[in-house]
Amino acid sequence: MKPAKLIVMYPQPTDIDTFEQRYAGEHVPMAVEKLAGKTRFVASKITLSVGHDVAPFHRIAEVYFPSMEALQTCLNSAGGQETAAHAVEISTGGMPVFLLAEVESFDF
Repeated sequence: MKPAKLIVMYPQPTDIDTFEQRYAGEHVPMAVEKLAGKTRFVASKITLSVGHDVAPFHRIAEVYFPSMEALQTCLNSAGGQETAAHAVEISTGGMPVFLLAEVESFDF
């Protein structure tokens, strides 16, 4: 069984400072508390998009799970639903993109 991850890509917000305050102060703590079964959470702030003046996304979050089944169980839980709704609420630049992926890692 392969590990899985939830990827959430946030478009450029209309007010970066307000988004960052809500993301750090509300959303990250909520994700840490309510996303049951997660094994890792990576929150990346995009600083550059090669070949573009402005990156299409401001932040990309990756939440790792031991399996796709564990990820889907989390998303269908009350905590998963609440956290996803909050992601949509704080994303003032448009609807965030939610992706589910199987993970393959190659260490060098």
